[in-house]
Amino acid sequence: MQIVDTHVHLNFESLASDLKAVACHWRENGIAHLVHSCVHPGEFEQIQAIADQIPELSFSVGLHPLDAPRWTSGSSEQITQLAQSDPRVVAIGEMGLDFYKADDREFQEKVFEAQLEIAHALNKPVIIHCRDAAESMRDLLRRFHANHGTIRGVMHCWSGDSNETQWFLDLGFYISFSGVVTFKSAIAVQQSAQIVPHDRLLVETDCPFLAPVPKRGKRNEPAYVYYVAQKLAEIRQISLAELCQQTTQNACQLFGLSIQSESTLTPI
Repeated sequence: MQIVDTHVHLNFESLASDLKAVACHWRENGIAHLVHSCVHPGEFEQIQAIADQIPELSFSVGLHPLDAPRWTSGSSEQITQLAQSDPRVVAIGEMGLDFYKADDREFQEKVFEAQLEIAHALNKPVIIHCRDAAESMRDLLRRFHANHGTIRGVMHCWSGDSNETQWFLDLGFYISFSGVVTFKSAIAVQQSAQIVPHDRLLVETDCPFLAPVPKRGKRNEPAYVYYVAQKLAEIRQISLAELCQQTTQNACQLFGLSIQSESTLTPI
């Protein structure tokens, strides 16, 4: 079986310092491809350097909502140029809204909409971070669709309830589940996982954060995406092999990935 981890942060110190061992571990476990998320454009060269060592790595460029204060008058041009500079860039993001502790909601929305415009102009999907902001996110995306047209993307590390999940499915988005779905307390997330159509489902680790059960509380890494897949297969009452095949196909469809066979991957 092969599977794609659609959201990683390998440049964070807890993984970057041990990257060779981490890569060997995911390769031994059939992780065929990874999508590296970008928190702010200043990470771009660092992510590129990691991708130079790892042929099965694609990546994005964008600005996380908690980094919205980094946005300047030149940020749109910067993100656009970076996205066009490397064919391994498969998405814009991660971007979105995070109202958990925010006092800059209007500015976050402005930055988010600016990045939606970049993605629309470049015909690239978006990787969306949404925390405590589902209703505002829904309304903003609906306005964008009405004013600019449709946009493709994924609600990453999804933790919304079934009603909120349906909002974004209706807007055409993929839904990606992380280790949160394995937590005993995550009843609403598990219920959401039941209603996502098979062709809109993705899996991720969001490593080094949110390690799934039975690794909860430890450093997360791409090899652990199988625990997420196992839980989703259980919830959806299908085989693990079917879950892996479908989510891999979905990742390729959304991000335009070409998956190498396991035999062509070599340890870094």
